[in-house]
Amino acid sequence: MPVGIFDSGIGGLTVQQAIAARLPDQPLVYLGDNLHAPYGVRDAEQIFEFTCQHTERLWEEGCDLVILACNTASAVALKRMQETWLPKNKRVLGVFVPLIEAVTERNWGDASPPREVAVDQVALFATPATVASRAFQRELAFRAIGVDVEAQPCGGVVDALEQDDFELAAELVRSHVAALLRRMPKPRAAVLGCTHYPILKDVFQDALGPEVDVYSQGTIVAESLADYLQRHPEMVGADRPGRFLTTGDPKVVSKAASHFVGKPVVFNAV
Repeated sequence: MPVGIFDSGIGGLTVQQAIAARLPDQPLVYLGDNLHAPYGVRDAEQIFEFTCQHTERLWEEGCDLVILACNTASAVALKRMQETWLPKNKRVLGVFVPLIEAVTERNWGDASPPREVAVDQVALFATPATVASRAFQRELAFRAIGVDVEAQPCGGVVDALEQDDFELAAELVRSHVAALLRRMPKPRAAVLGCTHYPILKDVFQDALGPEVDVYSQGTIVAESLADYLQRHPEMVGADRPGRFLTTGDPKVVSKAASHFVGKPVVFNAV
């Protein structure tokens, strides 16, 4: 069966591309809710409703396992989905936990008590909704102690990327990094807590300086999924082909997505 990948827009393609490279024989169905993007400025109830709606659409595509390649959805909706909504025969996974496991140097699924880690100051760059949820800090506290997190809501970056304006997005990134560095001058690590942001990783790195380790989610989530599928072979299969779906205008989204990933990507309407 295919694995579903959901994002509010085209940002989750950074995760989709990494998964496709790591698991080339695994069909993937990508669904972007471009009609309602960005999620980062919406309230929690809207985010939950949209995420559930489009997860169900991916189930219709045969995707019993869905990856929320959207940090806002992972931060705001995932826990509620898993506790109150998800059927027993379906799985929905987020992108926060693999990233935190990488930052804290834990193996996938390590459930041991929290402990001190090498990184004691972390800069988090994310959407306003993700920052407000404090989901990153909550998940981090389950795994590490003594880590100071300074979060910067990066308003406007997702909008600029969805509108194919990379120059504006880069200027906004530099402004947001400068704002965070005024509050935390010497972070040890920086977390790109939105799957749109890795396309601008070099801009973040340049603004932060070479001494800061910058973490993005693509390859981390891909490795975590490979490990998960090895432990859950019933979720593996190739009975349906992969494809790209959008709630927006397929021609507009295809053009922006192709620029975003640097190669042709063809979306179809949901």
